[in-house]
Amino acid sequence: MPTDYVQEQEMEIEALEAILMDEFKEIHSSESGLNTSNRCFQITICPQDDDADESTATPVCLALIFSHTENYPDEPPLLNVQSLKGIQGADLKILKEKLEQEASENLGMAMVYTLVSSAKEWLCEKFAQDAGMENNEDEETAKDDIIIPHGEPVTVDTFLAWRERFEAELALERAKLMPESALSAPKEKRLTGRQYFESGRASLKGATQIAEGSDVEDEEDIDFDDEDFEGDSHFPLCP
Repeated sequence: MPTDYVQEQEMEIEALEAILMDEFKEIHSSESGLNTSNRCFQITICPQDDDADESTATPVCLALIFSHTENYPDEPPLLNVQSLKGIQGADLKILKEKLEQEASENLGMAMVYTLVSSAKEWLCEKFAQDAGMENNEDEETAKDDIIIPHGEPVTVDTFLAWRERFEAELALERAKLMPESALSAPKEKRLTGRQYFESGRASLKGATQIAEGSDVEDEEDIDFDDEDFEGDSHFPLCP
């Protein structure tokens, strides 16, 4: 192996140790999942920073494993990704293919830190999106749990329509319990005797009350004017 490759690889390892610190460590080749006996390294990658709020942290984490090949960086490194927490195998396969493609596009330069940044960006985007979808599903489930008597999901529109019908029905019931408009109207607008009898409101009950000596005006205040009966064939005036 040419000396310049060895030196460049050693310089990259020193730089990664200084930048990543505890997230960077050397592992045995048997732990790497790589087909090599060369030195192997593991970098721990999580979507959140160390100082992020643990209550909002996404519960996923992965290990990016690499080993320098003989002619690195003029050829890509050996790469592997493993789930440390919450990542499915299918997602790991997608990420590995993505990193291998990026490695082939960055030949001729030290690229491991670039691959680390790309993996972390993918992890953030992937699982932030999944978290958003889960939140939406939770909200939809909560909405479905609130139902009206017929089993239809409650929405703003259906609730407002129901409330409008309810208030209308309530107002109608209140109107039935209130005195008739003739009782509450000003005296000059109350029914005259002629209008009262023509409207059919004069009932047998009213006649009975008169016969017993009760005052009709106790039931309803009626103005009887002579002009109400003038010319009325049903109620001839006495001489």
